[in-house]
Amino acid sequence: MTVKVGKPAPAFTLNGSDGKEHSLADYLGKTVVLYFYPKDDTPGCTKEACGFRDLQPKLKKLNAIVLGVSRDSLTSHGSFVKKFKLPFVLLSNPDTRVMRKYGAFGEKMQYGKMVMGTIRSTVIIGPDGNVSKHWKKVAKADEHPAKVLEFLEN
Repeated sequence: MTVKVGKPAPAFTLNGSDGKEHSLADYLGKTVVLYFYPKDDTPGCTKEACGFRDLQPKLKKLNAIVLGVSRDSLTSHGSFVKKFKLPFVLLSNPDTRVMRKYGAFGEKMQYGKMVMGTIRSTVIIGPDGNVSKHWKKVAKADEHPAKVLEFLEN
């Protein structure tokens, strides 16, 4: 399955940093910012997460829910959330099943080598459950949250 703008977003159910199971169906009627990132508490991923944290009041006004997804454990997610006071849930996807559905896991260039790994990307899912925007590859993690907000405002 591939993610296509205007088409239904792939369904998922994953465990969250809040100790609960989260399914896409739980968020019908809200805009979901589903962002995929490589690793908790690393420089780029921290800048991106803190960017979403700092924009939380504006995103909330737009009825948008932020969910971060990585292969990290719930323990790692819990520490990351606590350390940086993240006001949103991080979902654990160790088997990469959901990431693959969203095109967020595969071959990527890292330090000049082709490796398999998490591809930093973001999908905006509208209140109807359809994909409204897909950033297949996020180049600048620190600038990305502002671009997401800009898209949602327009």
